[in-house]
Amino acid sequence: MKTTSIAAMAATAALLMACGNSGSNYVPVIDGPVGPSFNVDLQQCQGLAASQDQFDGNTATTAATTAGAAAVGSVIINDNSDNLAEAAAAGAVVGLASDALRKNADRETIIKNCMRGRGYNVVG
Repeated sequence: MKTTSIAAMAATAALLMACGNSGSNYVPVIDGPVGPSFNVDLQQCQGLAASQDQFDGNTATTAATTAGAAAVGSVIINDNSDNLAEAAAAGAVVGLASDALRKNADRETIIKNCMRGRGYNVVG
């Protein structure tokens, strides 16, 4: 594997770890007045979202699937297996990034639904 590829994958992995709780820090847009308990409600909803696992069995499945697809694609496109490991590693990183983005969106949805359940008119 080329040194630049390893460095790029390491940087991507570091970014994924740094974004671990970004979805749970989401602050929804509320239409209308907010009461004095807004900050407490928001903190509790963010805590609920943060309690959801960032990585689970689906994360491993996604990474393995994209690694396999990238490796097969590399063999088909290049008509050889010279870059097989590099393609598989890049595919795994893409899979991890995609799953992390989905988890962050899920966490934002948890916060929105939690705040709606507490009576707030969440519009975004």
